[in-house]
Amino acid sequence: MAKQTGERHGTADAEEEEKALRYDAAELRPGLRIMAPGARTTSVVLLIHGGRAKSREPVSRGSLPLARMRMFAPAILGAARGQGTSVALLRDRYRGWNEPHADPVEDAGWALEEIERRFGAVPVVLVGHSMGGRAALRVAGHPAVRGVAALAPWVPNREPVAQLAGRTVLVAHGDRDAMTSPADSLAYVRRAAGVADRICFWQVRGARHAMLERPGYWHGLVRDFALGVLGIRPMTQDLADALDAGALDLGVRGANGRRHVSRRR
Repeated sequence: MAKQTGERHGTADAEEEEKALRYDAAELRPGLRIMAPGARTTSVVLLIHGGRAKSREPVSRGSLPLARMRMFAPAILGAARGQGTSVALLRDRYRGWNEPHADPVEDAGWALEEIERRFGAVPVVLVGHSMGGRAALRVAGHPAVRGVAALAPWVPNREPVAQLAGRTVLVAHGDRDAMTSPADSLAYVRRAAGVADRICFWQVRGARHAMLERPGYWHGLVRDFALGVLGIRPMTQDLADALDAGALDLGVRGANGRRHVSRRR
């Protein structure tokens, strides 16, 4: 497997393999933490964390990928105060994707069903990082999903795109990411451009995989996208233009700092 496959993808060691049966026997279950500022929830932003290509190690409550996604909640909740928007944080059962099982996809599907059980048929925007971005894109066909923000996603060749029909999709990637591939993200957007309702590739200058260099920028981008898709507040003009254009190099800025937009005809 190529190195551009997410957080330590492909590095599961023998010790983790030996633990697999014990973890399976424990009947691990995913977790869902709801952060709701009001009494009534009318829409949800679901956060999905990253992981590895292969690992049956359970995801601990203190895991760094989980904490990384939790940090998106304050910006979303603060901007949506009084609008009925809640944030849900998914904790997967296992740290790994674990082909052919695709365990995070199963967990994300469970989370969507759990949201519907708790709140009814409310609209949902998915936000996933790395492996979680891949999982979010995979479950985008769920009836509740209105949009997906895939951040530095792990999207190997031949990832399906048919499930993006009718959805609004943001694929954002740091230009210094050495863990997952910006080129793969761009290729994914190219394949999905004729399927999704609105889609764009957004390059974040100076950012590596963990999104630690410009956290405020990432949080603001996700906030604007999620709340724009849900109709809570207008999107920024740059983001709206990018999604409407459907161009394949949106987010790449020229020497003058302006975004080059080439509209799809």
